[in-house]
Amino acid sequence: MNKIVKLAVLLIPALLWQSNLLGCTVIVAGKKATVDGSVLNSHTDCGADCRIRVVPGKKYPKGVLAPVYYGIQRVDLPFGNDGEVLGYIPQVEQTYSYFRSAYSHMNQHQLCIGESTLSQRDELQVAKGEGKQIMTVEQAMIFALERCKKAEDALALITSLMEKYGFLPSCGPESECLTIADPDKVWILELFSVGKGWTPESGKPGVIWAAQRLADEDVAIIPNWSIIKEIDLSQPDRFKASSNYMSEAIERGWYSPKSGKPFIWQKAYAPIAREWATNRFWLFANTFKPSEAKIPSRKTTDAYGMLDQYPQFVEDLDLYPTSFTPDKKVTVRDIMDFQRSTFTGTIYDKENDPSWYYMGKDGNAVKSKLATPFPTREMQRLFKTTRRRAVARPDGEYGMVAQLRGWLPNEVGGVYWVFQDNAYTSPYLPIFAGVTAVPASYATYNPNKVEDNSARWAIDMVDNLLYLNWQDGKQDLAAARRPMEDRFFERNAQVEKEYVDLKAKNPKKAQELLNAHCAECASQIMDTYKELRNTLLVKYSNNKR
Repeated sequence: MNKIVKLAVLLIPALLWQSNLLGCTVIVAGKKATVDGSVLNSHTDCGADCRIRVVPGKKYPKGVLAPVYYGIQRVDLPFGNDGEVLGYIPQVEQTYSYFRSAYSHMNQHQLCIGESTLSQRDELQVAKGEGKQIMTVEQAMIFALERCKKAEDALALITSLMEKYGFLPSCGPESECLTIADPDKVWILELFSVGKGWTPESGKPGVIWAAQRLADEDVAIIPNWSIIKEIDLSQPDRFKASSNYMSEAIERGWYSPKSGKPFIWQKAYAPIAREWATNRFWLFANTFKPSEAKIPSRKTTDAYGMLDQYPQFVEDLDLYPTSFTPDKKVTVRDIMDFQRSTFTGTIYDKENDPSWYYMGKDGNAVKSKLATPFPTREMQRLFKTTRRRAVARPDGEYGMVAQLRGWLPNEVGGVYWVFQDNAYTSPYLPIFAGVTAVPASYATYNPNKVEDNSARWAIDMVDNLLYLNWQDGKQDLAAARRPMEDRFFERNAQVEKEYVDLKAKNPKKAQELLNAHCAECASQIMDTYKELRNTLLVKYSNNKR
């Protein structure tokens, strides 16, 4: 085996792992930063199990133990099988209903949790079996959704579980961030592991953590990177942290109090920043606070602009605050639009890569109809180009935007807007917090078998057919999806009013209204995307030459 082949054998698994690892973008907005006063939480490109289903609340006898699983994200396991049992914790007598998936996001009380994997120093990394840590973030999220109503209670529970049972990374050996929200507030929790060899008997916390409350007027992004900077524990309503939050950095030589410099959490525990994080920091700041003069411009319509490395800034993360007040108050659709971002009109715009251009009959450059922001691996090899880490991803699994509103009953105050597959291509299905039966099409997915009753497969078909003619096909996509989503928003507002009126008279019918609305929206998505699939095939198949 020659050296090049050996190198490829070593690198390919690592590159594939990294591609899956650096997938999640989380955006949060405080209640005074939004147009309608709602708190917004979001999460793109979640784990493999994109099947959304309701787990109803249950009652348990005293003394029962709850299993701690490893394998919750797996889509190849049937419902009810959560993988390997690593241990047990005490069960509570009553749990709450919640929506289940790889990363379970929301419960019946409008408690919502988003997740973004972070990078951490090599010394902190640990895999299953390299210590006695057993608590993954996806398992801790489930325990919080089952047991808590408010963000602060969920924060306290998750951190106590991590300290006692040890934080076990499950997305590579990396660290994690959770955005824990309710209709009143958002807490940003960052979790770093403590490395190999930890045991509960050591008496040391099984995690290093810090949390910062998002200001009500602010928005924030977590693009697979730590965002917490200075920590002031004299303000417990704004900051919280583990007892070892600074001492671990001091003991490992990553910070010295004698330096005279303040302790910066982000600098202590995260490694040197990478472009797949800084480009999203930049895009977020440029989108929601374009008035900020310190943010360097990276806009260009020049196809060759992205090839010129010299004018590109490699900025220090100090440039980007943990959060900021946006120039304009944001909406649910603003977050959805950002989740669909592909860096259009910037140096990161792969849809405008020079590889897509050829010389026309008049001697001018012509952009190919095949130009896509998501070049496949074969395209990258053929055109000798690279792939940029956009916000939207063709290999995404699912994601969401959660709208949390305290002035409405929980059942309709919380709206769980879910997409499956690629955010760029997918519609958002509205699921009210009071829904007790998610449509079968959104609970059905087998990656190894096409299923006609699966929303994920219906969307994925369209996503793949766009490659026949991306430039024209994306116009067909927008023409079919936008009016449908407009109807969802309009009908949602009607359902909220109908539910409030009906609940007092007939709670059973009020409940049926929410389930029926969700089912109707899912049915419209299936019909629209099957028709869109046919449209793309007829208009752009290889029979048209």
